[in-house]
Amino acid sequence: MTLPEATAARLASDGHRITAPRREVIRALDALKEPFRIEELSAAVPGVGRATVFRTVKLLQSADVLCRMVLEDGGVRYERSHGGHHHHLICSVCGKVTDFSDLELDTLIQANADANGFRLAGHSVELYGRCGTCA
Repeated sequence: MTLPEATAARLASDGHRITAPRREVIRALDALKEPFRIEELSAAVPGVGRATVFRTVKLLQSADVLCRMVLEDGGVRYERSHGGHHHHLICSVCGKVTDFSDLELDTLIQANADANGFRLAGHSVELYGRCGTCA
């Protein structure tokens, strides 16, 4: 099964309709270099309205198909999710994104939320610096 087919099947199994525009957006994701801006995705599907592209990306993010990351300059990029909760190391020079997981960090974040009576719904961590190649 191809990535677009698997993504469509996953959305359908969650009860979402797989409309022709959604199918186009999913196919375009397969061809985009990661991480990508929503404007790049929108340009790759000129027959699909921007609002539909945004809604589809939000749906794919909630289905854990895409990850959203905020760059150091405040820009937002998306990448395919590789499953499971993770964080990002983002190179400020070349833009390379490396995923990492850290159970201790997640435990500390939860402990801080608990200590402040805060009901944590989720979190993301992006670390900025230089990758091994750019350092």
